[in-house]
Amino acid sequence: MAISLKSAKDIEGLRVANKIVAQTLDYIDSVLKPGMSLIEIDKKIEDFIVNKGAYPAFKGLYGFPGAACLSLNEVVIHGIPDKTIIKEGDILGVDIGSKINGYYGDSARTFGVGKISKEDQDLIDCSKDALYYAIDNIKVGMHFKELSYKIEQFILKRGYVPLRGFCGHGIGKRPHEEPEIPNYLEGNNPKAGPKIKNGMVFCIEPMICQKDPNPIVADDDWAVTSADGLRTSHYEHCLAIVNNKVEILSIV
Repeated sequence: MAISLKSAKDIEGLRVANKIVAQTLDYIDSVLKPGMSLIEIDKKIEDFIVNKGAYPAFKGLYGFPGAACLSLNEVVIHGIPDKTIIKEGDILGVDIGSKINGYYGDSARTFGVGKISKEDQDLIDCSKDALYYAIDNIKVGMHFKELSYKIEQFILKRGYVPLRGFCGHGIGKRPHEEPEIPNYLEGNNPKAGPKIKNGMVFCIEPMICQKDPNPIVADDDWAVTSADGLRTSHYEHCLAIVNNKVEILSIV
């Protein structure tokens, strides 16, 4: 399937959807504290998005039961909100989608709960820094595989590994579109495959494991952990290529 090029109208619609996601993440950052349950956090997210006039896009998507993916400690992505109580020193990945006027927004951050260890802060910093490193290196005309390779090398140099089998993606009037954008090079040639073009909109989302990049999917068929069982982190932005430059859509 071809990678779609978005019109100015499309990109404005995506700006609106992604701004709501960014506002929601800022809100959760301001209220997150030890003693909250994941279900309580999920309800706050849903209410905030609905109050902005949007729909929590993940709710019911492919059968997902929550408004947000809440991935605690060892869970990298796709954690289902439940009655688990978060405590001081936990780290929580919050991945949120919105839908408004037919357009989707998508972004994620990993938050520390209260005071966290230096090791966990370094882990979170790797996913965030890898994301912004990727953004800084995006150029029209480069292959997506080149971007994947750059992200992988950045993560490896920090002493971590990217989760295998999951990836960033295009986005628009569907939550997931072409292309798939892994955080590692698939194959041996970064100068292969589709190139980044003006008008493309896509999500980059480094998913960081400590030692083993291989995923383990839980019995609920959603939550993904690393095979090493150690803590993980995840950051994501939705990006548009406008006037041959990168614009981060998922910011306030």
